[in-house]
Amino acid sequence: MTSAVTTDTSARPGYGQLLRTPGALGFVLPGFAARLPFGMLTISILLLVQHTTGSYGSAGIVAAVTGISMALSAPVMGKLTDRHGQSAVLVPVVLTHAVAVSALVAFALLGAPVWALGLAAVPAGASVPQVGPMVRARWAARLGGGTSQGEGSPLLPTAAAFESVTDEFTFVVGPVLATALCTGVHPAAGLVTEAALTLAGGLVFAARRATQPKAHAVVAGAEKHASALSFAGLRVLIVAFLGIGAVFGGMQVSLAAFSNEIGNPGANGLLYGIFAAGNMTAGIACGAITWKIGPRRRLLLGYAGLTVAASVLWTAHSMILLGALGLVVGLCIAPALITGYTMVESLIPASARTEAFTWLTGAVAFGQATAVTLAGRLTDAHGSTYGFLVPMAGTVLALATLLALRAKLAPKAPSRIINASAPAAPAARANERGVGHRVPVTVD
Repeated sequence: MTSAVTTDTSARPGYGQLLRTPGALGFVLPGFAARLPFGMLTISILLLVQHTTGSYGSAGIVAAVTGISMALSAPVMGKLTDRHGQSAVLVPVVLTHAVAVSALVAFALLGAPVWALGLAAVPAGASVPQVGPMVRARWAARLGGGTSQGEGSPLLPTAAAFESVTDEFTFVVGPVLATALCTGVHPAAGLVTEAALTLAGGLVFAARRATQPKAHAVVAGAEKHASALSFAGLRVLIVAFLGIGAVFGGMQVSLAAFSNEIGNPGANGLLYGIFAAGNMTAGIACGAITWKIGPRRRLLLGYAGLTVAASVLWTAHSMILLGALGLVVGLCIAPALITGYTMVESLIPASARTEAFTWLTGAVAFGQATAVTLAGRLTDAHGSTYGFLVPMAGTVLALATLLALRAKLAPKAPSRIINASAPAAPAARANERGVGHRVPVTVD
């Protein structure tokens, strides 16, 4: 059914209007500085441990332990943040992370066995600060996304697009910077820089208290807040983000192995940068497109495109072709990520929203960790071509789940009846609006 929800397009919300939100730059800039190291972590571990052990499989195991630890701790960190506030959680976390990563570097350089490196990787991963979800929660608070029906500013989808672009920019700069440091300065330089930037950026971000969302402390005798995981829609999104993580992890290992196979290790940073640049470019475009279909259908279509693109990576046998295919895969990731994060506003109440964002971030990390392990073993045994099968498998399984459970992604509006002669309800407009614009839409 098509709903003729038409509003004025003369005041189209965009990135400029978004950044003019009072207090926005005060958390956007330090937030970017604090999350840049996240794009350096996995590749820095891979390069350091591969250097000290000579095995991509061993490097993949250590990187996977880090990712799994982060995935398991992220929702806990999100729940504590919702309850006690961002600064109260972030300061001790970044201090712990700096110490943990320093210990991991020391163990690797001293030639510790893989099991010891794995143990050291647990606190390093568990203490990764969830700055991205915290920034998203600040946008939701500033823009008025305060209910489970998603009412709030029309800038909320634009903010989701902006944050995806920011994330992907870190994945453009982070791997390239880490690779340059590890190959051009010292194998441990990437991790040392990651720890230093996390500590400095995290402390500055934590100091910006004025824009923090209100903490939802549990009062004795009061009804407990529902966990974000209790909402079926979030569980479906988690599966989708696991598949996206499989793309990231499989690409990181397989691109590094491919670069070594062609005798040009430095090409790894360039190839991964092209892949991430495609993601960032698509993210920018998603924030400017006038969408005429609902977010659920956008997610399904975007994920189908990602699955097709990821399924042909293994066929590339030249640097030019692999770069081109990596660019296409990157272009397909951003729409799925942006739509998934945007849907949180309509599926999850404000009291559990930071937790919900950390579940999604953790899902990417867990998918990435699993993919790094599998791709590492396949690459050691058969070469990079087999490593590229991991992104294909991850996205195929996730797409099948999305198609089977797509009904769970429909937000529960107060009423399903729309009077064609009356203005559309705010919730209906919020749930089905396009990214950044007021336009006629098609109800999904």
